[in-house]
Amino acid sequence: MIITRSPLRISLGGGGTDLPSYYRKHSGFLIAAAIDKYVYITLHQTFVQELIVKYSKLERVASVDEVQHPIIREALRLTSIDGPNLEITSMADIPAGTGLGSSGSFTTALLKALHSHKKNLVHPRDLAEQACQIELDRLGEPIGKQDQYIAAYGGLTCFQFLPNDQVEAWPLKIDTETLYNLEDNLLLFFTGYSRSASSILKEQDDKSKQSDQSMVDNLHFVKELGYQSKDALEAGNLRRFAELMNVHWEYKKQRSGTMSNPDINTWYEIAMKNGALGGKLIGAGGGGFLMFYAEDKSRLRHAMAQTSLREVRFRFDFEGTKVVIQ
Repeated sequence: MIITRSPLRISLGGGGTDLPSYYRKHSGFLIAAAIDKYVYITLHQTFVQELIVKYSKLERVASVDEVQHPIIREALRLTSIDGPNLEITSMADIPAGTGLGSSGSFTTALLKALHSHKKNLVHPRDLAEQACQIELDRLGEPIGKQDQYIAAYGGLTCFQFLPNDQVEAWPLKIDTETLYNLEDNLLLFFTGYSRSASSILKEQDDKSKQSDQSMVDNLHFVKELGYQSKDALEAGNLRRFAELMNVHWEYKKQRSGTMSNPDINTWYEIAMKNGALGGKLIGAGGGGFLMFYAEDKSRLRHAMAQTSLREVRFRFDFEGTKVVIQ
């Protein structure tokens, strides 16, 4: 049996500039952090002349071409695994559609398991590129590349997305004390809303392709916020980083009318009045997780508990996508 895991992620700055519709013209930049909440894939050989696939549904098929789950089908094709006698199962610590990059984590964990099955060693860069090839190129999803790359690499990582589709990755140069303070003072609260990232991002993607000036200007500014966030984090200025989160959230809401809703706006206001120094909605928008930076964490937790939002505590992950059991 092979078990792999791939971390989910939070965005620390520049999110939205990783879509090809933007970076192929202007280059993109963002900082992402992997967290210790995971998508798991188990894979083992069976004695049954079927391909068994278990996720929210159960599929028992005779060949790869019959697999209905698009990512699983394309991953099997990409790795040239076409035979039966395999069972693939997925599990996750956090539900899909909640803004933490679960689709990219799922794809990288699945590819890692399939490569391990074939005894292939695969570099994080290649793993991320293959995951992007499946989701963006083969399946045509209007999404960005950060989820696949941060899942593969792990850590707190800066990514530059170049017009030629190359991606440069390097670790954020953050000192240990700042790292621990950032980890301790970032709080995640689940809004209770799940949504499809691709449906939210389609509006941004379409406007970017049309060179809509307001959208392009918005993303230019968000990219600059990403660089400023990098500078603040590397300087150990976490209060400045929190301020930039607020600015990012205001600009993010301008990209789509479906980015927020009255409930999310109310919860955000409650948090900012009760100890949060900065915050934003994680992911494409429309639901998922609110993330806040707070030095007075007990006050914020008490206030958010009154709203019935569930907190999910986390630590950073520095291992990326890995084989747990082989």
